[in-house]
Amino acid sequence: MSNTLNNKVQEHFLRYEFKYILDNDKKQQVESELVHFMQLDPFVEQFENKKYLVRSLYFDDPVYSFYYEKTDGLMHRQKFRIRTYATQYNENIPIMLELKGRYNNFVYKHRTPISHNSTLVKDTFLLTKQLEKIPAKAVTQQFIYDKYKKNIKPVMLIDYQRRAYQSKYDYEFRITFDGELFGTQTEQLFPEDKRYKRRLIDGYTIMEVKFRKHVPPWFHRIMIKYQLNRISISKYCTGMESTPLIEDLDD
Repeated sequence: MSNTLNNKVQEHFLRYEFKYILDNDKKQQVESELVHFMQLDPFVEQFENKKYLVRSLYFDDPVYSFYYEKTDGLMHRQKFRIRTYATQYNENIPIMLELKGRYNNFVYKHRTPISHNSTLVKDTFLLTKQLEKIPAKAVTQQFIYDKYKKNIKPVMLIDYQRRAYQSKYDYEFRITFDGELFGTQTEQLFPEDKRYKRRLIDGYTIMEVKFRKHVPPWFHRIMIKYQLNRISISKYCTGMESTPLIEDLDD
């Protein structure tokens, strides 16, 4: 599994991303329509249940600026996270630093692999120190600046199961279904303490539509048929809102 994951690593993205919240019934209906025009991402095919785990550890500063930039609707914003694809440490899994942001309507993402071992991942500070050894990249330079100037630290771990589809006719048109969403208030990528783990938006799935140029006509018909309404939702913000962190700050 790890070799496939590493081969799949793409370091730069620039695209539109539209999000929708679907209950279980509507999710099944929409997904049954998609199979006429889309196919499972080849990576997903290796899993028995045709979906895989995504884990992200999000950073923020002491006043949660990244959170409020999203909830305030800033058109230019960005945040850092560490991403992997397992709930337990394995020396072969990819661990990546990602800078994800929005500029007007475009979503961009830049990421770089982090070298690791079992000792490093137990201390996020030691893990991110590895970035200072990487040859200069814009994403690592920005992270190091934010780490020391803005005092960003890991605050929220988000887990979910993803099923990904790609168009049979346009490889840049993708749809993902993200369900079984959990948020954990922690500074660790693989925390042992489960007390702060919470289920988020139980019974619903986040559908993300990702494309570079346009949405195909057949998907417009599905949107109309199932009355799909685009929403603004952040897994990170949803996780933060399930904790006392934001409430305490607002008080």
